[in-house]
Amino acid sequence: MKQILITLFISLIFFGCVKKPVVKLEQAKETTLIADNFSSLKEWSVEDYDEVLTLFQENCKRSKVKKIYANTCEKSATVTDAKAFLQEEFLPYKIVNNKEKEYGLLTGYYEPFIEASLEKDETYVYPIYRKPNDLITVDLSSVYPELKHYRLRGRLDGDKLVPYYTRSKSKESGLDAEVLCYTNSKIDRFFLEVQGSGRVLLDDNSTMFIGFENQNGHKYRAIGRYLVQIGALRLEDVSLQSIREWLEQNPSRLDEVLNYNQSMVFFQKREQGATGALGVELTPKRSVAVDKRYIPLGSMLYLDADLESSKISKVVFAQDTGGAIKGSVRADLFLGSGEEALEIAGRLKAPLKLWILLPKNKTKAEI
Repeated sequence: MKQILITLFISLIFFGCVKKPVVKLEQAKETTLIADNFSSLKEWSVEDYDEVLTLFQENCKRSKVKKIYANTCEKSATVTDAKAFLQEEFLPYKIVNNKEKEYGLLTGYYEPFIEASLEKDETYVYPIYRKPNDLITVDLSSVYPELKHYRLRGRLDGDKLVPYYTRSKSKESGLDAEVLCYTNSKIDRFFLEVQGSGRVLLDDNSTMFIGFENQNGHKYRAIGRYLVQIGALRLEDVSLQSIREWLEQNPSRLDEVLNYNQSMVFFQKREQGATGALGVELTPKRSVAVDKRYIPLGSMLYLDADLESSKISKVVFAQDTGGAIKGSVRADLFLGSGEEALEIAGRLKAPLKLWILLPKNKTKAEI
């Protein structure tokens, strides 16, 4: 298996050089980072530098972030001019996938609201589970460091570790897991899993925050792709909204379509709103989910995407991951909660250019 540790070799020669240097990503040979400048970033001149600095300082409280930005994290504590600090301490590197077209892909996600009850009754019948007691997670990184981004998940069958139950088999097997609550919609529960966290509106009018705790180990498969394969939707029409509409109009095929994605997510209670894989509360339109095989969690990025009627060009932070987020020029923008966030996230699919902002003083960054 290919080593997946990303090592960024930043050449000393970029200071004062005419030719832009290339930063190589070892073991990710199809991807390179090319040194750029802030004038190439479309909306850099109108960025909210103070907000970016505040979020950077919050990020710096995490050990993964300090590993990337050790010296700049220390310097940020005494900054009085946010714009000058960002331009003087960082250099943007354009992320380029040599095997793909010029653009990557930007999508969006949100924090859903879901109705539920702590007790099962005739209305609330679909359980939202915590991590099953018999789910085993194996971390091989102590023996194979190159596998640090991977986890094996399964269960014991006698003395053998076998794959954990799929989505379709979980109902039949009866999971050995605590139930956090019961919802009244199998569709809502499925989309809650896709988003990874949500706000649960209980039938006693209280609110409970829940977020990702673990996953059954099976690969995520997009049901929108399946609906295209069976001729239910056209590829250009696929969105969260069109998928939900089709599912609601075809209840007899609901399990067939949902079970196409054999991945299943388990949740835990949270004390705050949507929290990403980095462990910080997500900020609407500033937090993105990335593929951490290519982009390290905690890194500061700049994205540029042209939408149908507008554009998004701004600094964002890699604070989350997702089963559907694959590739180096790929980001999923967190849009907050509520109907407006749902509407935008469900339809967002735009060509993407992406930069990573790295400290200028780094000649070698091991991430």
